[in-house]
Amino acid sequence: MPVVGYLINTSAGPFASSLAAFHQGLSETGYVEGQNVAIEYRSAEGHYDPLPALVAELVDRKVDVIVTVGPGVQAAKTATSTIPIVFISGDPVGSGLVASLARPGGNLTGVSILTVEMMPKRLELLSELVPQASMIALLVNPNNPTTEGVIRDVQDAARAKGVQFRVLKASTEGEIDGAFATLVQLRAGALVVGPDPFFNGQRDQLVALAARHAVPAIYPWREVAAVGGLITYGPSLTATSRQMGIYVGKILNGAKPADLPVQQPTTFELVVNLKTAKALGLTVPPSILARADEVIE
Repeated sequence: MPVVGYLINTSAGPFASSLAAFHQGLSETGYVEGQNVAIEYRSAEGHYDPLPALVAELVDRKVDVIVTVGPGVQAAKTATSTIPIVFISGDPVGSGLVASLARPGGNLTGVSILTVEMMPKRLELLSELVPQASMIALLVNPNNPTTEGVIRDVQDAARAKGVQFRVLKASTEGEIDGAFATLVQLRAGALVVGPDPFFNGQRDQLVALAARHAVPAIYPWREVAAVGGLITYGPSLTATSRQMGIYVGKILNGAKPADLPVQQPTTFELVVNLKTAKALGLTVPPSILARADEVIE
């Protein structure tokens, strides 16, 4: 029975819907866990340091495919040049994971979620929702390889909008608390949360802090709006996870990663939580409501 190594950066709970979508993609190519494929799960529980050791375990286990996201991809690429790797990555070409999207070459392929490219649009939506915010903060994880590109793009977008811009960094729960304390001191009027697997895992904490400090915030994934985040805009995590499942199935059926082009998302979801907007005393402009894919009342 083939074995798939499934490595995530955060605890499994917040990724339950993504995992279900991954299983769906696998089943579409004829594979069902426990029947004709085994899956070895590993989690770095929100920290980046354990990733190399967790990848090494999967390589020693001689798994047939490694599935991973974000920073786990670089650890996997470093650990093996022979085991196929299927990823979700923010900027696979820019970070040197693949030669090109059309022809990845090597042993990696997957889905690019356009992390950096989406950021100016998020800033634009947030300033449309909170036009009175003269200073907007950006929360990033300094350990994420896409962070520099994210900062640069948001900085350019803020300059074009004529708003002041501050960068806050956090890679632990305590640092997220500290970032919000700084945000309050700076009197920033709104917050853009950068796309990072750790932040996705800490979405309950982020939403609770934004509510406590009455900070309007935009997040990358619809799952955050579902737990009370104000507004989210980004590709569908369930659609990208399903695509990963399909690619794993294709590789188990004999396809080579080098021949499977890196996919880009076709579905982008704009979700607004009206309950949260009301609690913040915000009126959501009709221009945003008209474009929203989902409105949570």
